[in-house]
Amino acid sequence: MIRDSFNRVHNYLRISLTDNCNLRCFYCMPEEEYLFTPTSKLMQCSEIEALATTFVAAGVNKIRLTGGEPLVRHDAADIILTLAKLPVELTMTTNGTRLHKFIDVLNEAGVRSLNISLDTLNHEKFNKVTRRNQFDSVLENIQLCLENGFHVKVNVVVMKGLNDYELIDFVAWTKSTPVDVRFIEFMPFTGNRWTNNQVMTLNEILQVISDRYDFSSVDRKAHDTAKRFRVPGHVGTFGVISTMSSHFCSDCNRMRLTADGKLKNCLFSNGETDLLTALRNGQQILPLIHQTIAAKHFQLGGQMTTDFGEIDADKILNRSMITIGG
Repeated sequence: MIRDSFNRVHNYLRISLTDNCNLRCFYCMPEEEYLFTPTSKLMQCSEIEALATTFVAAGVNKIRLTGGEPLVRHDAADIILTLAKLPVELTMTTNGTRLHKFIDVLNEAGVRSLNISLDTLNHEKFNKVTRRNQFDSVLENIQLCLENGFHVKVNVVVMKGLNDYELIDFVAWTKSTPVDVRFIEFMPFTGNRWTNNQVMTLNEILQVISDRYDFSSVDRKAHDTAKRFRVPGHVGTFGVISTMSSHFCSDCNRMRLTADGKLKNCLFSNGETDLLTALRNGQQILPLIHQTIAAKHFQLGGQMTTDFGEIDADKILNRSMITIGG
């Protein structure tokens, strides 16, 4: 097992396949023109398999593929089918624009759950946030996934003055559509121009929704990042990932492998371990994994206070969101 110094078992690995993306969401990708990692510096399919196999042998039983947008990689199908051979729950976070091209591959790989990013139900606002005209494609692919029996979670980064007025619209969507909407508090990363007055907190989100709907809590499972709720009579649910106002670090089980093969023990950690170079040099990987996780801080990467109003984003040492993989 992979444990940290707080006796938390880490059995969930998030693997970023690329820092490339076909959208340009401003809170994720700092600039329109972006210098992506050269292919030679990315983990190749066989290297992803080798590293993932090492993690699985050490107790990992869930792998999530992320990006950038994982489905823009030319060998994404090969990677998915290769990892599907491992004894893990395989899932993915995607912007949803290319899912129609991979629905058969995902079915073949036994993927049954997908996280799809969609920050607005307004076509014009979608274009503003993503700087791309792909709104219809995302909605159509969400429907396609539901028709194919996938469990669909919809990730919504909520920001005051941008999409906070759509909270009710998203909850209304769950009445007849079996999606799990997850409202995400806006988090600070290098280059995303985060300020604390943009954060819509858990309590603020629930207050807005309670003005329109009655709802009840859904029992939390171990390691859940979202506090989930259901409106009576709705087939879907909604929840809040309250990283900034009410963190959930106490039973964290997540590790992150960036597309260039660096292991991060926390989304907000300022340190990382280069597993890819070690692998290419023939070094033992497992000791590096244990050392990295043993050095994990108890909460928020050891960089941020639990009072997000006191956070100075310019002093946080981290990557941009797109180079971490979420």
